Amino acid sequence: MTQNRFWNFLCDVEAAVVLFLFILSFSVTFTLNFRPLYYMDIELLEIEERSGIPKEEIKENYDVLIDYNSMFNDGELSFPTLAMSETGKIHFEEVKDIFTGFQKMAVVTAILGVVAVFENRKNRPKRYLKYTGVVTILIPALLGAAMAVNWDKAFVIFHKIAFDNDYWIFDAKTDPVITILPDTFFLHCAAMIIGLVMAGSVLCFVLYAISRRKLQEPEGLTKKVLEKNE
Repeated sequence: MTQNRFWNFLCDVEAAVVLFLFILSFSVTFTLNFRPLYYMDIELLEIEERSGIPKEEIKENYDVLIDYNSMFNDGELSFPTLAMSETGKIHFEEVKDIFTGFQKMAVVTAILGVVAVFENRKNRPKRYLKYTGVVTILIPALLGAAMAVNWDKAFVIFHKIAFDNDYWIFDAKTDPVITILPDTFFLHCAAMIIGLVMAGSVLCFVLYAISRRKLQEPEGLTKKVLEKNE
């Protein structure tokens, strides 16, 4: 009995870790590829006016950048109308490595998640959903607090952690792409990622509550009694 409970706990933890990584990597991947967010910011942040670059040209260069960051794209980055320095090229290569890692993680954890859910299909209630919800909600809470206190400082700290050089500090003269990628756009991206992660956490809690409710039904109560007598 005790051994079975311990094994179930380990399976729940394993499933929770996999689902947490999937929710996080999916949120990042979805946000990266959600181009309407940037298209909206072109107007909202007055990027066309501030950069002096026509809207269609801005979208064209942005689309090339997003296509470049796909894990299915092995080509080199070349902006249609914008110059790029050697250090700028290196930085975007490093960014691509990060985004590619998240995309691959999303695929792998999606597969492992299906396996984990299948392995835990007989366990009630689905405690791994509760564990996932608890762990996942910590991410938006911590990031949201950091953003609320000082977004600019949080933005700088992230870059210092993610990169071992200062190539992310662009000069508009040599890398004019920075004029169409304002910091506020990245704030909106971070907010979207946090929102998606929170939605994943809420969904896990809802599904866990449903599994508990089913346990209270006559069939579920009978099964619970039988499990206690094993």
